[in-house]
Amino acid sequence: MSPNICWLCKLFRDDENGITSKLSLEEVLQWSQSFEKLIANKYGTIIYRTYLKTEHSEENIEFWLACEIYKKTASQKKRNAMAKKLFKDYIQPHAPKEINIDSPAREAITRNIQKPTQSCFDEAQKIVYMHMERDSYPRFLGSDIYQKLKLQTDRNDSLIH
Repeated sequence: MSPNICWLCKLFRDDENGITSKLSLEEVLQWSQSFEKLIANKYGTIIYRTYLKTEHSEENIEFWLACEIYKKTASQKKRNAMAKKLFKDYIQPHAPKEINIDSPAREAITRNIQKPTQSCFDEAQKIVYMHMERDSYPRFLGSDIYQKLKLQTDRNDSLIH
């Protein structure tokens, strides 16, 4: 059994990690209203990342979340170190978790990485967001992961009421 399938099995066993017991059906259904609602939710992000692992594209959500932390980092010294790590992990050619962005965005970051600003990854982050919203999010809504989660939370809600 693949590791992704094992994780999926665990996800739906309440005793293993308890995520489904912390969610209501209403909350899970809200995720289908917009991609923004999905990733604004702590558990939505966790479950969406699990789905992206099945597509071998979890680097997208990881990069997007890292950018959110990067933008909120006040210390210039910490931000410089984070910028170099983001560049090394996601931006440079053949990076271990290289994201799919266009050449102008990649080149702009490469030019500015020595003196990174708070917004130096914004364009790349927008591109990644758009890829997720347009490509993987619709597939996520039709996936077994999301469909089983709706059933599980519906059962949980029925037991409570």
